[in-house]
Amino acid sequence: MSSLQVESVYQKSSINPTTAEALKTVISQSTECPVCLSTFTDDKILSCSHTFCKTCLDNLLECQCNCQIRCPVCRAVTQVPNQDVGKLQVNLALKSLIEDMEGHPQICTNCKSNDKPNADVYCQDCGKYLCTSCLNTHSQWEDFIDHEVIAMSEISSGKVSVRKYRKCRKHPKKDEGCFCSSCRRFTCFRCVVMEHTGEGHKVIEGAAYEDKHMKNIEDLKSKVDKQQSCFQKYIDFIDEQRKSVDNAKKQCTSDINKAYDDAVRQLTEKRESLLREVKETTEGVEKELESMKTTAQKHINQLTTMAEMVINKTKIPLDMDTLAAHDTLCEELREVFDQKDPDYEQPKKSGIKGKSVRFKRNVGVDELGLGKIVNVIFNVKNVALPAKRSMHAMVITPDGRMAVGYSTGGISIFSPDGQLQQTVLKDVKIDGVGFLSDSRCVVMDNSNNITLYTPEYTQLNVMFKTLSRYKGVFSDLTVDGDDQIYLIYVSYLDASKILVFQTSGGQAVREIPCNGYEPRQITSNQGSLITSSGDAIRLIDKQGAVKKPGSKLYAAISQWNTILIAKVKRGEGLMSIDEYTNELRHIRNLVNDYKIKKHLLYYYLQQYRSGEIAFCTRDSLYIFR
Repeated sequence: MSSLQVESVYQKSSINPTTAEALKTVISQSTECPVCLSTFTDDKILSCSHTFCKTCLDNLLECQCNCQIRCPVCRAVTQVPNQDVGKLQVNLALKSLIEDMEGHPQICTNCKSNDKPNADVYCQDCGKYLCTSCLNTHSQWEDFIDHEVIAMSEISSGKVSVRKYRKCRKHPKKDEGCFCSSCRRFTCFRCVVMEHTGEGHKVIEGAAYEDKHMKNIEDLKSKVDKQQSCFQKYIDFIDEQRKSVDNAKKQCTSDINKAYDDAVRQLTEKRESLLREVKETTEGVEKELESMKTTAQKHINQLTTMAEMVINKTKIPLDMDTLAAHDTLCEELREVFDQKDPDYEQPKKSGIKGKSVRFKRNVGVDELGLGKIVNVIFNVKNVALPAKRSMHAMVITPDGRMAVGYSTGGISIFSPDGQLQQTVLKDVKIDGVGFLSDSRCVVMDNSNNITLYTPEYTQLNVMFKTLSRYKGVFSDLTVDGDDQIYLIYVSYLDASKILVFQTSGGQAVREIPCNGYEPRQITSNQGSLITSSGDAIRLIDKQGAVKKPGSKLYAAISQWNTILIAKVKRGEGLMSIDEYTNELRHIRNLVNDYKIKKHLLYYYLQQYRSGEIAFCTRDSLYIFR
């Protein structure tokens, strides 16, 4: 209801002016938001029926950090749908009243006439709206000269807020100049005397309450400022931490990019190295095959040429010289085609060697290393040895088979496919075996005695002066390409040494000291020796050890003038075989982590002339084809 509506009601219902003025005051007070003390803007009503501005409720909801609002007046709780205050109901009656009041100008509240003019100013001290005429009269009163007067244009623009004096509803002419702290309400002096003098009421002047209230507000403001400052420092600290985190992120990103660039460079280098390794590995096989092809082609060409010279003659030669030449050509042609048919086994071996080259990618470990080049072994045969836990020597025979010697006695001869074909010297306890170029067999027994046998394993009367078992606790034997016999001695009393014997027997013709290591196995390699000491492989000449590629290794000689080295992980029962050059430069991996039965000592590695790799433990012979 607007002021004009109030005046109309007053005229029609003969309400006295005092009552009408009180009614206007009540209506004016009822359109104020209890939180912001301004006229309601986009009012929303709570479930407790109290009304507030939407903006004020939004602020309350944010402060309470919940999906509900506690009413500032009665403290009742209202649930806010989806935390959206806009979905609360609108106080339609109040909204209509506010819109109606805003649609009519404020009238002068000082004029006594019924047709009151519009107000031009508002006196903060009198609490009245005044027209121009009343303002002139008001200005002439000596007591009112210092009153604060505000233009209505400033009030409507929002530049100045109005300080309103509340009038008592029971006594409209009286200001509510007192405050009852027990009832928590303002009241006039007459109401204090009539209603607030009993026990439990504590009444103070309204101005004193306002001073106290303003002091509390200032105190709260000071605490708020202090708390804000405290949290601003906290926010600044958070920003510092975020900045540090951002710097760490940038540094980490930079490090990752640098590591990536380095990794790309390393991967590129590794790729080139692997490609070179593949090329080197396959080119050798290709050259072997090309050489075989060239030889075969020459043979074809030779047959063709000689056949043309002999077969294509149109007449039989009559004179002696011609007949002799013709007979000679025919004989040579017969010699050519009487040669053996092509040997498919050799190119087959070379083909298998080349085709078995594979790239094995690293998975789970050392991803940056890409992987390595390996030879895929297509078939593995596990042959149980007839003498359990007594294998003590292994060597290739002159006819390309494998001889395995036992410390309990005897030598077993196995074919490349793992078949046991022969057992010889059953009564001789074998510690070492070798073969001379004329197929004679050299045997060292468990007393360190060296004995020569014919190719049929008949003992020969040749004596060798060797050290006793007491001085040579561990020993092994090998024969080089010059038929020299090399005998290892390892003793706890004497220094380790390698003795060199001639096949004629007698004393050692040469001695090689083993300074700083104890060789347990020995094999020959084109003028050099390879020893395995249980901790390293060493390439030996008269000057001693020259290289050692790794630990827990066992060596043998490949048929392609390279060195095969087996590495055993004893605790895991895994065995790997790698191929090296004669200078012990790594070429490629052939067998990787093949599962074998766990043993503590005595592993031997050899290679059949047909290409199969033989790895022997105390109980088993593994043949990799």
